[in-house]
Amino acid sequence: MQIYLVGGAVRDELLGYPFHEHDWLVVGARPEELLDQGFQQVGKDFPVFLHPDSKDEYALARRERKSGKGYHGFVCDFGPEVTVEEDLLRRDLTINAIAKSADGRYIDPYGGREDLNQRLLRHVSPAFQEDPLRVLRVARFAARYAHLGFRVADETLALMTRMSLSGELTTLSPERIGTELYKALSERHPSEFFRVLMRCQALPALYPNWAEQLDEPLLQLLDRASAESLTLDQRFALSCSTLSGTHCAELCERLKANKAASLLAVRCAELLPLPEPPEWLALLEKLDYLRRPEQLEGFVAVATLRGANADQLQRLQRAATAMGQINAAELSAEGLSGPALGKALRERRRACLEEMMQAAD
Repeated sequence: MQIYLVGGAVRDELLGYPFHEHDWLVVGARPEELLDQGFQQVGKDFPVFLHPDSKDEYALARRERKSGKGYHGFVCDFGPEVTVEEDLLRRDLTINAIAKSADGRYIDPYGGREDLNQRLLRHVSPAFQEDPLRVLRVARFAARYAHLGFRVADETLALMTRMSLSGELTTLSPERIGTELYKALSERHPSEFFRVLMRCQALPALYPNWAEQLDEPLLQLLDRASAESLTLDQRFALSCSTLSGTHCAELCERLKANKAASLLAVRCAELLPLPEPPEWLALLEKLDYLRRPEQLEGFVAVATLRGANADQLQRLQRAATAMGQINAAELSAEGLSGPALGKALRERRRACLEEMMQAAD
């Protein structure tokens, strides 16, 4: 049995880039041998085991062959006869196809270290095209390492373009796409994720309305959102804030975005640019500002990056606070109830807003 450190840990160690996870490759072993040592098997499609103490993942060396469409359309062969080179051959990029032995030797049969030096994201073999998820993964790596000068190799971008135009990307589940999207949004330069997807025709193939609206100024704002530590939901809302409300809602549905992200994204698409103060009560009601104050906070964060007037946004927040202090109990004490209570409550809040606007003027 031989054990190698593989994947992101080797890549980032060579780059001097911070990493936290360790993935291990086991060559020359059978599942029973790891189970006898107290490992816990967790892989369904192929044997992956958790170390009994560290909980790191240990995977048996395997070969893959395409058996159908999409991300899951593979048959895996594993056993003690599979070599480390054969296992590395199935990986997506050369920089991810480097192994490190226990004595510190690097096994690099596909030129990964040279591509690290050249700052290239290059596919290992033509088998890359058998997994459509790899198009999104390459775009995400481009976002992660953009500040280090990495770019997608021309031949890899050409292959990704052929994959995008083939329709194979439509076999990906919304959940898989959403996972890659949110990982990309968490990077320092999420803009590069979208640029790569547009260059290889992936974003137009999957979400044409989104691709049409993601212009360069908006992409640069996404990098600012990352630098200013906006939440991932706020970054997502920013990315689709120039869509119409209808198109934004359709995008959220297709991505199966979570409820909070969808609500914020749709409201930003509907309500930006910031309307004039007479419309603020309706705006705040759409944001459900009393029950969901985090939505107003997210809206203000996105609106700020979109260039909304800072003084106006501060006034909007002060108005929300003042109107939130007007409660139904006082009006109930005056004998109001039912629809009459709701109407009176809204009118009092409107009067509060108008008074604040007059005072500001």
